Amino acid sequence: MADMTVDEAREKYGPSEITTENLLTIDDSGYNGDNVALVTGAANGIGRATALALAHNGLTVVGTDQDENGLEEVTEKADDLNLDGDLVSVTGDLTEYDDIKSIVDEAAEYGSITFLANIAGLQHVAPIEEFPTEKYDLMQAVMQRAPILLSKRCFPHFRDGERGAVGNMCSVHGHIVTQDKVAYNTLKFGLRGFTQSLAAEGEGTVRAFTVSTAYVKTNLVAEQLPATADRRGLTVDEVVEKVMLERTRVKQMMEPYEVANLFVMGFSEYSSQLNGGDMRYDGGMSLTY
Repeated sequence: MADMTVDEAREKYGPSEITTENLLTIDDSGYNGDNVALVTGAANGIGRATALALAHNGLTVVGTDQDENGLEEVTEKADDLNLDGDLVSVTGDLTEYDDIKSIVDEAAEYGSITFLANIAGLQHVAPIEEFPTEKYDLMQAVMQRAPILLSKRCFPHFRDGERGAVGNMCSVHGHIVTQDKVAYNTLKFGLRGFTQSLAAEGEGTVRAFTVSTAYVKTNLVAEQLPATADRRGLTVDEVVEKVMLERTRVKQMMEPYEVANLFVMGFSEYSSQLNGGDMRYDGGMSLTY
């Protein structure tokens, strides 16, 4: 048995509270309430932080997720923080095309869809011989098919406006791989290719980029730690130190708000040359040895 429960791991390695002081703000004329940023996975983790960060910059944010309670919490958090922009929620299942269509149609009711942040994701750890096909199908639907279909629906809105950008949440595992994550690794590599395809079709006015990080302090990551510790015969702390952070030069995990700030920068006018490229913030994991 692992030396920590899931609740204990979440308490120690879960995300810190988000405040306006740790959210990046950028003076960008396009960051206004007439422009809409659609954010997937907005109920939790990086998606939640990104929805709050973009709203803090004055955008109208439409956050979508299938977790209704989580969406309610993030809209309440936005109200508590008294953000400059509005944050509204739309419940939807990214595995259903009709839901994807409805999400985009509803987002367009709030203004000009200008930014799309594809952040929703999930993880499953198992060797390939044991990897469940149905789990791969679910991960592929949420992490690759949905970004493609959402981008397809959003592109006409981008072209109708003065600018547009798609930011896709990738990973260090879109550059290097670790064992027992065959679906996650494959889909993240594919997401980088998809992003470059969007950039090729955007004709310079619609941009696309990826954000690649190492391990982030989300509840999703923290909740996996006890099981990983059991499987490897380690303590939870040893998993963090010897498995997750051993190859990095920065010996601490990122906070979700730090990742959200990358989307704020990437969508801004100051990143006009970021097109098809990747913002790699992995603490040196993939670039040093």
